[in-house]
Amino acid sequence: MESPGLTLVSYDGKPFRFDPGALCLELLTTGGPGEFARHEMLHEPADLVAWAKRSRLPAGFELFVTQTELEGARTLRDALFLVTADRAHGRPLNPVHVAVVNAAAAEPPLVARIEPDGTRGWAPGATGTRLLSTVARDAVDLFTGPHARRIRECGAHDCYLLFVDTSRPGRRRWCAMEHCGNRHKARTHRARHANPAPAT
Repeated sequence: MESPGLTLVSYDGKPFRFDPGALCLELLTTGGPGEFARHEMLHEPADLVAWAKRSRLPAGFELFVTQTELEGARTLRDALFLVTADRAHGRPLNPVHVAVVNAAAAEPPLVARIEPDGTRGWAPGATGTRLLSTVARDAVDLFTGPHARRIRECGAHDCYLLFVDTSRPGRRRWCAMEHCGNRHKARTHRARHANPAPAT
């Protein structure tokens, strides 16, 4: 069974598995505000549909997204990005950004149901607005729940991926050990051999 999270591609073209720990934080991998706009992935409604299929949401819903809802997705994502970064760095939350999340959460969400065969399914009418409400409600749960103080930014100086540490010890430092964690280990190894400790 594949681990939760998304498969991302590093700057040097290597795929790695990134688990941000929450549905709402998965949306942040599609771009962001300011300098992160260069990573924009939500260019047309089909891009949001594709993201939803890659996300940790259970499969089985047919999603219809309008251009207006796509623009709403970018607005929610950018506000959520800034709220998450503020929490990760211990800064006060900006009321304007929080209001964007709350407005999306106030809309009706996707509706799960039990299918005749006993499996989990989704009610018809999955729209972009319902998807964004589901994401925003997940954010409300995260920011007001027991892991709110475990929201972090990757410890690498050149990585800005945001995640919530849901591990039992609570010592997660990297976006992914196979990505930034291994890069840090390699740099530490090179530095140790370039500057050996003096003999005693």
